[in-house]
Amino acid sequence: MTEKRQNKRGIYILPSIFTTFALFAGFYSIVASINGDYTLAAISIMVAMLWDALDGRVARLTNTQSAFGAEYDSLSDLVSFGVAPALLVYEWSLSDLKSITLLGEIGWLAAFIYLTCAALRLARFNTQVGTADKRYFQGLPSPAAAGVIASMIWLKFWNFESLDIGVVSFSYYIGIAITIICGLLMVSNVRYFSFKEFDSKNKTSFRFLLLSVLSLILLLYKPNIVLFTGFFIYMLSGPIITMIGLYNKRNQKKQAKS
Repeated sequence: MTEKRQNKRGIYILPSIFTTFALFAGFYSIVASINGDYTLAAISIMVAMLWDALDGRVARLTNTQSAFGAEYDSLSDLVSFGVAPALLVYEWSLSDLKSITLLGEIGWLAAFIYLTCAALRLARFNTQVGTADKRYFQGLPSPAAAGVIASMIWLKFWNFESLDIGVVSFSYYIGIAITIICGLLMVSNVRYFSFKEFDSKNKTSFRFLLLSVLSLILLLYKPNIVLFTGFFIYMLSGPIITMIGLYNKRNQKKQAKS
């Protein structure tokens, strides 16, 4: 009996261990950003996303979901997908704008707007657990928003740094715009596919399997390009899904009236 209790206690600890790994990756990203190693900081956020996905999966597979685990995961997400990306984008492209008073203020404001929206997004998600439609997220998920920013910096660190407009680099304008857009999408009512209804046990087509293999090869070859493309498309998918839904509702109303 004692051995069974110890095993069960260990299973409950297991998801929290994965959450701790995610928290460490987020903290390491913050340290790397402060030290000026922006590529490593961006990769650390990606690693945090991997651990964050695993802790939820492990909790569901072992049936060890708990209120404590949910709160701990939310706090970890705030660090890894809120503080870390905000500091990363500020240190990488926005902090140099401090020499230009107006743009400097916009720079740290953009990072703070993103952080505030991430906190609000996580708080709203926690209050909607158990009542929201599991097929969709309300607003851009914080890991996806962090993925957009981190992969953008990982990609743009080499490709766009030489583009200048006036006295500041073009990357500063892109960084400000995407940071604010990601923040606003997190607190919006735009719907995003959650992929929680995906069942890996279902049979799939050969084409889908082939596409998955090709995507993995491309990811290993050019991870920064593939990740940025994937996250950016996902960010755009929400507004597209919402507009299609509104268009269909309007057509249904017109048909009902006629």
